[in-house]
Amino acid sequence: MDNQAEIRAFLKSRRDKITPEQAGLPTYGNRRVSGLRRNEVATLAGVSVEYYTRLERGNLIGVSDSVLDALAQALQLDDTERTHLYDLARAANTTQARARRQPARSTVRPSVQRIVEGMPGMPAFVQNNRFDVLATNPLGRALYSEMYADPVCGANVARFVFFSPVARRLYVEWERIAKGAVGALRIEAGKNPYDRELSNLIGELSTRSDTFRVMWGAHDVHVFRKGTKRFSHPVVGDLSLEYDSMDLPDDCGLTVTVYSAASTSAADALKLLASWSATSEAAQAAEMHSDN
Repeated sequence: MDNQAEIRAFLKSRRDKITPEQAGLPTYGNRRVSGLRRNEVATLAGVSVEYYTRLERGNLIGVSDSVLDALAQALQLDDTERTHLYDLARAANTTQARARRQPARSTVRPSVQRIVEGMPGMPAFVQNNRFDVLATNPLGRALYSEMYADPVCGANVARFVFFSPVARRLYVEWERIAKGAVGALRIEAGKNPYDRELSNLIGELSTRSDTFRVMWGAHDVHVFRKGTKRFSHPVVGDLSLEYDSMDLPDDCGLTVTVYSAASTSAADALKLLASWSATSEAAQAAEMHSDN
C-alpha cells in the first residue's frame, strides 16, 4: 500500500466531512467546498497552513504525538479514526525493511481449536486479518453453510460478502456489514502496509466488485469488537445474534469471534440449527461409509 497516498486521501476525506458550522467557525461569502479548507484545519490544530499542507500531502515523518492529537481533535476523529491516523504515522516513520512483520498466521493452535469446539451452543470462529476463517465449530459452519458451499469464497468472509449474491440475503443489513468489512480491511492496511497477501486481497476485491471499490474510496475505518448481526438463514429463518470479537495476543493477527443469542427466539433458532447440523453431518458420514 502507498502510505503517502493513504495519508493524503484519509486526511482530505475527513476534512471534507466537517462543515464550518460543525467546527464552530464563522462562514463568509460563497464557499466552493462543503467541508473545511486547509487553512481552517490548520487554525483549529494550531499549526501553520504550510505545515498542515505538508501533512495532507502525505508526509507524517517526524510528526509528534501532540500534533497528531491536535489534528485528530480538529478533524473530530473518533477513537477508531484516531488510532488509524497513528497507524499511518507509525508506518510513515518506519522503513519498509523494519516494517515487515510476521504475516498473519494461517494455522490455529490446537488449544485454541479446542476452545472453539468447546462452545457447541454458540457459533465460534477464528480468522486472520484478511478475513480468512481458519477454524470454526459445527454450529459456526452451519451458520455460514452457504459461504462454505461457495468455492469462490475460499472460506473468506470478505470474498463472500462482495462476490456471493447469497450474502445479500443472509445478512439482513448487508450494506452495514459490507461497509464494516471495508473499514476493517483499511485499518489492517494502515497497520501492515507491506503485507502482500493483504494488498492482493484488497486488489482482488477492488477489481472484481464495483461496490467494494466505491466503499473503499470513502476511506472510512471500522473495528469489529461487539455488536449485533441479523441473519436470514435458509434453514432457521430470521435470527438476531450478538457477537464479541477478541484478539489472540500470542498469535499474529488472529481473532476469535463468538455469536450468542440474546433472546429466546434466537436461542431456539440456534438449537434448531445445531440439530440440522448434526443430522447433516450424520448423513454425510453415512454416505461416505457406504461409498467405502
